[in-house]
Amino acid sequence: MARFIVRRVLAMIGVLFAISVLTFFIFQVIPNGDPAVRLGGRNSTPETREAIRKDWGFDKPIWQQYFITMGKIFDGSIKSYQQQINVEDEIKRDLPATMSLAIGAGIIWLGFGILFGVISAVKAGKFTDTGLTVLSLIGVSTPVFLLGALVLWLFAYKLQIFPAGGYVKLSQDPWGWFTHLILPWFVLSVLFIGFYSRVLRSNILDTINEDYVRTARAKGLSERRILIHHVLRNSLIPVVSLFGLDFAAVIGGGAILTETVFNLQGVGQYAAEGIQQLDVPVVLVITMFGAFFVVVLSAVVDVVYAILDPRIRLSG
Repeated sequence: MARFIVRRVLAMIGVLFAISVLTFFIFQVIPNGDPAVRLGGRNSTPETREAIRKDWGFDKPIWQQYFITMGKIFDGSIKSYQQQINVEDEIKRDLPATMSLAIGAGIIWLGFGILFGVISAVKAGKFTDTGLTVLSLIGVSTPVFLLGALVLWLFAYKLQIFPAGGYVKLSQDPWGWFTHLILPWFVLSVLFIGFYSRVLRSNILDTINEDYVRTARAKGLSERRILIHHVLRNSLIPVVSLFGLDFAAVIGGGAILTETVFNLQGVGQYAAEGIQQLDVPVVLVITMFGAFFVVVLSAVVDVVYAILDPRIRLSG
């Protein structure tokens, strides 16, 4: 197991390096024009652009520019020249809202996705399965901004049960934090619940006919024990992979629409504002930030794979 983890960590470092090189080329090298103009913005002064060229080393070889850019990202010194603020300080400020949204919604979509997937598989072909299938398809096909607008109108404005957006820090007001996030949690998790339940249902129905399951039945094990200890454990492997990648994507800015609809002021909303204003330093840092979470959680998922199925350790 230790060798397996070491291999995955080394692979993770290699992937992060490749992504950093690709990101550097996309933002600094490939586009035509002066990179100092892109970083400083269309309204930047000649003096600002000249200072950017010296600060970022645009007069030096490309390989030195790469190390200067990555050094700025990792030491937290990149600032938005349009807003005159430190980008990573803004991300740190917005990260608690995004983490609160991602963790709460992740628990909901994983829990209900597994529950509905198991129920659909056990009741395959019956009315319960059909009903859950219809609900899953509705959840998958409903746009986040439309569902968000509907629940805001109904529960925040019409019934006035929950606040109409915004974010309250957990340390300041735990109950306010919870009530402000209930609707965003629901809206963000609906899509994933439908998708996860269909994937798990399909995996369970495929696994339930395997030879080792028939052997377990021949030994006299109960159907409940077979389902939990044999079928579900192996069927969860693709779901674990999906959860790791989706959770990382949400933290890295993937919840842009949800954060914008509910005005949570998270990392996703900050990224959307940076794109809208063509604020390259903001987009550059958040791109690397999101890639870091995706790659690291992918490595964690591989380790969880090995725990769920020891055969993966031998083939990895």
